[in-house]
Amino acid sequence: MHRQTLKDARYKIIGYIDTASDGKQSARDARYHTVGYYDPHTNITKDNRFHTVGHGNLLASLIACA
Repeated sequence: MHRQTLKDARYKIIGYIDTASDGKQSARDARYHTVGYYDPHTNITKDNRFHTVGHGNLLASLIACA
């Protein structure tokens, strides 16, 4: 599993995106609470309750809103 750390303009950590070996991604805020999921095979982003947010990878947007 690969982890990408997201930081704001002041280099404060705002969240993380974890990528599994099959390409699926999950997003966590700075407190490690899951905020969403992305499946590249369906090209759909879902929130933490598995409701569809939109098409394409929108995980960074979910972290910024958290």
